[in-house]
Amino acid sequence: MVGNLTAGGNGKTPVVIWLIELLQRQGLRAGVVSRGYGGKADSYPLVLDASTKTAEAGDEPVLIYQRTGAPVAVSPVRSDAVKALLEHHQLDVIVTDDGLQHYALQRDVEIVVVDGIRRFGNGWWLPAGPMRERASRLNSVDAVITNGGQSEPGEIAMQLQPGMAVNLLTGEQRDATLLPQVVAMAGIGHPPRFFATLKNLQVTTQAEFAFADHQDYQFEQLNALLGAEQTLLMTEKDAVKCRSFAQPNWWYLPVNAQISDSDTARLLAKIHHVITKK
Repeated sequence: MVGNLTAGGNGKTPVVIWLIELLQRQGLRAGVVSRGYGGKADSYPLVLDASTKTAEAGDEPVLIYQRTGAPVAVSPVRSDAVKALLEHHQLDVIVTDDGLQHYALQRDVEIVVVDGIRRFGNGWWLPAGPMRERASRLNSVDAVITNGGQSEPGEIAMQLQPGMAVNLLTGEQRDATLLPQVVAMAGIGHPPRFFATLKNLQVTTQAEFAFADHQDYQFEQLNALLGAEQTLLMTEKDAVKCRSFAQPNWWYLPVNAQISDSDTARLLAKIHHVITKK
C-alpha cells in the first residue's frame, strides 16, 4: 500500500513506479491496483491493456502501466481490482496506488509518501487544510518516504531525478536546456514542484501554466498556449493524455525516484519477509 496523509502532489506515483521496477529486478511478479481517479470505464473492474485510454482508467494507472509493463487494474472497489488481477495473472506482490484510507482493503505493508517541503501544511483536515488523516498515523506505518526537503529521523529520504526531455511523437530524447523557447505546463497535484524542477535544471521558461490534477486536455486548449517557434514542455503524467493529438514541438520531462541503497535494502527486506510468511 503506497499512499499519503495529505491531498495530492506528494510524489506517490514515482514511488509506485520505483517500487514496481525494484520488485521486477528481484524477479518478483508485481501488479498494481488503483481507484483510477480521473477516468470512467464502462464497467469495473478494468484490467489495462495497450489500448486503454486515460479517459477510462485515469492518468496515473496508464502512466504506471506504460512505464513498467506491470499488470494494472482499476476499480472504485479496490478489492474487486485485486480479484481481477489475480484472475488474469499469477502475482507475488500487489501494490496499491493510493488508498491508504481505503481500510476495506487488507494490507501487509504500508508506505506513506510525504512532501518534505510542505509536510502537513496547516495541519487541518480537508477542505480547510491538506490532511486526510492525523499526522500521528505515521507511527503505525511500515515506512515513511520523504520527497525532497528535510527528512525526519526514521524517514526514508527520496529525491526526484529528472531525465532527458522526450518528444511525445517521436520518442527522441534531448537535454531539456536545449529546447527552444519553452512554455511549461503541469496538471498534477502540486504544479510548482514541476516548475521548480525546471528552474533547478536551468531551463528558462517563457510562460508557465498550472492545470488541475487529472485535467482532461483538448488539442485547441494546449495549442493556444504556444506562440510561433515555442516548445511545449509538460510532465509525463500529462503526456499520457496528450499523445493522441501531440504536435512535433511537444515534449515531456520524466522523473525517477531515487532512494539510497541501504534504505532500499531495508524496505525490500520487509516485503520479502511478508512474502515468505504467505
